[in-house]
Amino acid sequence: MSDEEKKAPDLSRRKFIKNSGYVAGGAIGGGILTSLIGTNVWGGNQKTAPETTTNEADSYNRALMYFRRRKDFEILSAATERIFPEDENGPGAIALGVPYFIDHQLAGGYGNNEKEYTLGPFSEGTDYQGYQSPLKRHEIFTAGIQAMERESQENYGTSFAELEGEQQDEILRKFEEKKVKMKHVSSAYFFDQLRTATLSGVYADPLYGGNANMDGWRMKEFPGNQMSYIQEIEKEEFIEYEPSSLKDHL
Repeated sequence: MSDEEKKAPDLSRRKFIKNSGYVAGGAIGGGILTSLIGTNVWGGNQKTAPETTTNEADSYNRALMYFRRRKDFEILSAATERIFPEDENGPGAIALGVPYFIDHQLAGGYGNNEKEYTLGPFSEGTDYQGYQSPLKRHEIFTAGIQAMERESQENYGTSFAELEGEQQDEILRKFEEKKVKMKHVSSAYFFDQLRTATLSGVYADPLYGGNANMDGWRMKEFPGNQMSYIQEIEKEEFIEYEPSSLKDHL
Protein backbone atom coordinates (compact mmCIF):
# COMPACT_ATOMS: atom_id res chain seq x y z
CA MET A 1 0.00 0.00 0.00
CA SER A 2 1.35 3.43 -0.90
CA ASP A 3 1.93 6.19 1.66
CA GLU A 4 -0.92 8.13 0.07
CA GLU A 5 -3.30 5.21 0.54
CA LYS A 6 -2.21 4.77 4.15
CA LYS A 7 -3.05 8.40 4.83
CA ALA A 8 -6.42 8.23 3.07
CA PRO A 9 -7.97 4.75 3.33
CA ASP A 10 -11.34 6.04 2.12
CA LEU A 11 -9.75 7.32 -1.07
CA SER A 12 -7.99 4.02 -1.60
CA ARG A 13 -11.35 2.32 -1.45
CA ARG A 14 -12.77 4.80 -3.96
CA LYS A 15 -9.87 3.88 -6.26
CA PHE A 16 -10.63 0.20 -5.76
CA ILE A 17 -14.30 0.73 -6.64
CA LYS A 18 -13.30 2.25 -9.96
CA ASN A 19 -11.17 -0.75 -10.88
CA SER A 20 -13.29 -3.66 -9.69
CA GLY A 21 -16.65 -5.24 -10.37
CA TYR A 22 -16.98 -5.67 -6.60
CA VAL A 23 -19.29 -3.29 -4.70
CA ALA A 24 -21.62 -0.66 -5.96
CA GLY A 25 -19.49 0.57 -8.85
CA GLY A 26 -19.56 -2.73 -10.73
CA ALA A 27 -21.65 -3.70 -13.73
CA ILE A 28 -25.04 -5.17 -12.95
CA GLY A 29 -26.72 -7.57 -15.33
CA GLY A 30 -30.35 -8.55 -15.46
CA GLY A 31 -31.36 -6.73 -12.28
CA ILE A 32 -33.91 -4.05 -11.49
CA LEU A 33 -31.20 -1.40 -11.69
CA THR A 34 -28.57 -1.11 -14.39
CA SER A 35 -27.12 2.37 -14.15
CA LEU A 36 -28.12 4.06 -10.87
CA ILE A 37 -24.85 3.26 -9.12
CA GLY A 38 -23.78 4.85 -5.85
CA THR A 39 -20.43 6.52 -5.30
CA ASN A 40 -20.10 5.49 -1.67
CA VAL A 41 -16.74 4.74 -0.11
CA TRP A 42 -15.93 2.04 2.44
CA GLY A 43 -16.74 2.95 5.99
CA GLY A 44 -14.71 1.98 9.02
CA ASN A 45 -16.78 0.06 11.55
CA GLN A 46 -19.13 -2.80 10.79
CA LYS A 47 -22.76 -2.34 11.76
CA THR A 48 -25.40 -4.85 12.72
CA ALA A 49 -29.00 -4.97 11.59
CA PRO A 50 -31.20 -2.36 13.26
CA GLU A 51 -34.23 -3.49 15.19
CA THR A 52 -36.38 -0.52 14.18
CA THR A 53 -36.47 2.26 11.63
CA THR A 54 -36.07 5.93 12.44
CA ASN A 55 -39.31 6.62 10.62
CA GLU A 56 -42.17 5.24 12.72
CA ALA A 57 -44.54 5.46 9.76
CA ASP A 58 -42.43 2.83 7.97
CA SER A 59 -42.08 0.45 10.92
CA TYR A 60 -44.48 -2.04 9.34
CA ASN A 61 -41.82 -2.62 6.70
CA ARG A 62 -39.22 -3.57 9.32
CA ALA A 63 -40.57 -7.03 10.09
CA LEU A 64 -38.93 -10.26 8.88
CA MET A 65 -40.96 -12.32 6.42
CA TYR A 66 -38.45 -14.87 5.12
CA PHE A 67 -35.59 -15.29 7.55
CA ARG A 68 -36.33 -17.43 10.59
CA ARG A 69 -32.87 -17.17 12.14
CA ARG A 70 -31.83 -13.70 13.23
CA LYS A 71 -28.20 -14.71 12.76
CA ASP A 72 -28.73 -15.29 9.03
CA PHE A 73 -30.34 -11.87 8.73
CA GLU A 74 -27.40 -10.25 10.52
CA ILE A 75 -24.97 -11.91 8.10
CA LEU A 76 -27.01 -10.64 5.16
CA SER A 77 -27.09 -7.16 6.71
CA ALA A 78 -23.32 -7.09 7.19
CA ALA A 79 -22.75 -8.13 3.57
CA THR A 80 -25.09 -5.50 2.14
CA GLU A 81 -23.41 -2.78 4.21
CA ARG A 82 -20.03 -3.69 2.68
CA ILE A 83 -21.55 -3.50 -0.80
CA PHE A 84 -23.25 -0.14 -0.14
CA PRO A 85 -21.63 1.43 2.94
CA GLU A 86 -22.50 4.58 4.79
CA ASP A 87 -20.22 7.53 4.09
CA GLU A 88 -20.22 11.32 3.82
CA ASN A 89 -22.67 11.11 0.91
CA GLY A 90 -25.41 9.48 2.93
CA PRO A 91 -26.63 6.34 4.70
CA GLY A 92 -25.58 2.81 3.86
CA ALA A 93 -27.59 -0.32 3.13
CA ILE A 94 -28.52 -1.05 6.74
CA ALA A 95 -29.84 2.43 7.52
CA LEU A 96 -31.73 2.40 4.22
CA GLY A 97 -33.50 -0.82 5.19
CA VAL A 98 -31.99 -2.86 2.35
CA PRO A 99 -31.79 -6.12 4.38
CA TYR A 100 -35.54 -5.91 5.01
CA PHE A 101 -36.19 -5.21 1.34
CA ILE A 102 -34.27 -8.37 0.41
CA ASP A 103 -36.01 -10.39 3.12
CA HIS A 104 -39.42 -9.36 1.76
CA GLN A 105 -38.41 -10.10 -1.83
CA LEU A 106 -37.19 -13.58 -0.90
CA ALA A 107 -40.52 -14.30 0.77
CA GLY A 108 -42.46 -13.33 -2.35
CA GLY A 109 -42.57 -14.01 -6.07
CA TYR A 110 -38.95 -13.02 -6.69
CA GLY A 111 -37.60 -15.46 -4.13
CA ASN A 112 -39.82 -18.27 -5.34
CA ASN A 113 -39.19 -17.71 -9.07
CA GLU A 114 -42.88 -17.30 -9.78
CA LYS A 115 -43.90 -17.13 -13.46
CA GLU A 116 -40.49 -18.45 -14.50
CA TYR A 117 -39.56 -21.74 -16.13
CA THR A 118 -37.54 -23.59 -13.50
CA LEU A 119 -37.49 -27.19 -14.75
CA GLY A 120 -34.40 -28.99 -16.04
CA PRO A 121 -32.09 -29.80 -17.61
CA PHE A 122 -29.69 -27.80 -15.44
CA SER A 123 -26.48 -27.74 -17.43
CA GLU A 124 -23.84 -25.18 -16.59
CA GLY A 125 -24.51 -22.41 -19.05
CA THR A 126 -22.66 -19.34 -20.17
CA ASP A 127 -23.01 -15.90 -18.64
CA TYR A 128 -25.57 -15.10 -21.35
CA GLN A 129 -27.91 -18.03 -20.79
CA GLY A 130 -29.81 -16.75 -17.80
CA TYR A 131 -30.94 -18.71 -14.78
CA GLN A 132 -29.31 -22.16 -14.75
CA SER A 133 -29.89 -23.56 -11.25
CA PRO A 134 -32.38 -26.05 -9.77
CA LEU A 135 -32.45 -23.83 -6.66
CA LYS A 136 -34.99 -21.10 -6.21
CA ARG A 137 -33.61 -17.64 -5.44
CA HIS A 138 -34.47 -17.81 -1.77
CA GLU A 139 -32.58 -21.13 -1.60
CA ILE A 140 -29.57 -19.56 -3.33
CA PHE A 141 -29.51 -16.73 -0.77
CA THR A 142 -29.82 -19.19 2.11
CA ALA A 143 -27.02 -21.35 0.71
CA GLY A 144 -24.86 -18.28 0.05
CA ILE A 145 -25.31 -16.93 3.58
CA GLN A 146 -24.42 -20.33 5.02
CA ALA A 147 -21.34 -20.45 2.80
CA MET A 148 -20.25 -16.98 3.93
CA GLU A 149 -20.58 -18.06 7.55
CA ARG A 150 -18.65 -21.26 6.86
CA GLU A 151 -15.82 -19.32 5.19
CA SER A 152 -15.71 -16.92 8.11
CA GLN A 153 -15.57 -19.66 10.74
CA GLU A 154 -12.91 -21.62 8.85
CA ASN A 155 -10.67 -18.62 8.19
CA TYR A 156 -11.25 -16.40 11.22
CA GLY A 157 -12.97 -18.56 13.82
CA THR A 158 -15.94 -16.23 14.25
CA SER A 159 -19.17 -15.21 12.56
CA PHE A 160 -19.14 -13.15 9.36
CA ALA A 161 -21.18 -10.45 11.09
CA GLU A 162 -18.46 -10.06 13.73
CA LEU A 163 -15.54 -9.64 11.33
CA GLU A 164 -13.71 -6.42 10.58
CA GLY A 165 -14.73 -4.75 7.33
CA GLU A 166 -11.57 -5.73 5.45
CA GLN A 167 -12.03 -9.36 6.47
CA GLN A 168 -15.60 -9.31 5.22
CA ASP A 169 -14.39 -7.80 1.96
CA GLU A 170 -11.87 -10.59 1.55
CA ILE A 171 -14.60 -13.22 1.86
CA LEU A 172 -16.92 -11.36 -0.51
CA ARG A 173 -14.13 -11.13 -3.08
CA LYS A 174 -13.71 -14.90 -2.93
CA PHE A 175 -17.38 -15.26 -3.76
CA GLU A 176 -17.17 -12.78 -6.61
CA GLU A 177 -14.12 -14.56 -8.03
CA LYS A 178 -15.86 -17.96 -7.88
CA LYS A 179 -13.42 -19.32 -5.30
CA VAL A 180 -16.01 -20.68 -2.87
CA LYS A 181 -17.62 -24.05 -3.53
CA MET A 182 -21.41 -24.15 -3.50
CA LYS A 183 -23.80 -26.87 -4.66
CA HIS A 184 -26.00 -26.29 -7.73
CA VAL A 185 -24.86 -22.70 -8.16
CA SER A 186 -21.56 -20.82 -8.34
CA SER A 187 -20.49 -18.44 -5.60
CA ALA A 188 -20.03 -15.77 -8.27
CA TYR A 189 -23.69 -16.10 -9.27
CA PHE A 190 -24.79 -15.76 -5.66
CA PHE A 191 -22.62 -12.68 -5.24
CA ASP A 192 -24.10 -11.12 -8.37
CA GLN A 193 -27.62 -11.78 -7.05
CA LEU A 194 -26.69 -10.29 -3.67
CA ARG A 195 -25.17 -7.17 -5.21
CA THR A 196 -28.13 -6.63 -7.54
CA ALA A 197 -30.63 -7.10 -4.71
CA THR A 198 -28.67 -4.68 -2.52
CA LEU A 199 -28.70 -1.90 -5.09
CA SER A 200 -32.34 -2.60 -5.87
CA GLY A 201 -33.12 -2.09 -2.18
CA VAL A 202 -31.19 1.17 -2.13
CA TYR A 203 -33.14 2.67 -5.04
CA ALA A 204 -36.54 0.92 -4.99
CA ASP A 205 -39.63 2.78 -3.85
CA PRO A 206 -39.77 2.85 -0.02
CA LEU A 207 -43.12 1.09 -0.28
CA TYR A 208 -41.17 -2.15 -0.73
CA GLY A 209 -39.08 -1.86 2.42
CA GLY A 210 -35.82 -0.25 1.32
CA ASN A 211 -34.70 3.27 0.41
CA ALA A 212 -35.76 4.51 3.85
CA ASN A 213 -36.98 8.11 3.88
CA MET A 214 -36.16 8.15 0.14
CA ASP A 215 -32.54 8.88 1.04
CA GLY A 216 -31.29 6.61 -1.76
CA TRP A 217 -33.08 8.86 -4.21
CA ARG A 218 -31.86 12.01 -2.50
CA MET A 219 -28.24 10.92 -2.98
CA LYS A 220 -29.01 10.71 -6.71
CA GLU A 221 -31.24 13.80 -6.77
CA PHE A 222 -33.91 11.53 -8.21
CA PRO A 223 -37.50 12.84 -7.88
CA GLY A 224 -39.07 9.45 -7.30
CA ASN A 225 -42.66 8.79 -8.33
CA GLN A 226 -44.17 12.14 -9.23
CA MET A 227 -47.75 12.11 -10.43
CA SER A 228 -47.11 14.50 -13.29
CA TYR A 229 -44.59 16.93 -14.78
CA ILE A 230 -47.12 18.67 -17.00
CA GLN A 231 -46.78 22.02 -15.22
CA GLU A 232 -43.00 22.12 -15.59
CA ILE A 233 -42.22 20.17 -18.76
CA GLU A 234 -41.85 23.28 -20.95
CA LYS A 235 -39.86 25.34 -18.48
CA GLU A 236 -36.26 26.02 -19.46
CA GLU A 237 -34.70 26.17 -15.98
CA PHE A 238 -33.71 23.08 -14.03
CA ILE A 239 -36.32 22.18 -11.44
CA GLU A 240 -35.50 20.38 -8.20
CA TYR A 241 -38.16 18.11 -6.73
CA GLU A 242 -38.59 16.77 -3.24
CA PRO A 243 -38.78 12.98 -3.79
CA SER A 244 -42.20 11.38 -3.72
CA SER A 245 -43.02 7.74 -2.96
CA LEU A 246 -45.86 5.61 -4.27
CA LYS A 247 -47.31 5.51 -0.78
CA ASP A 248 -47.62 9.30 -0.88
CA HIS A 249 -50.26 8.90 -3.59
CA LEU A 250 -52.28 6.10 -2.00
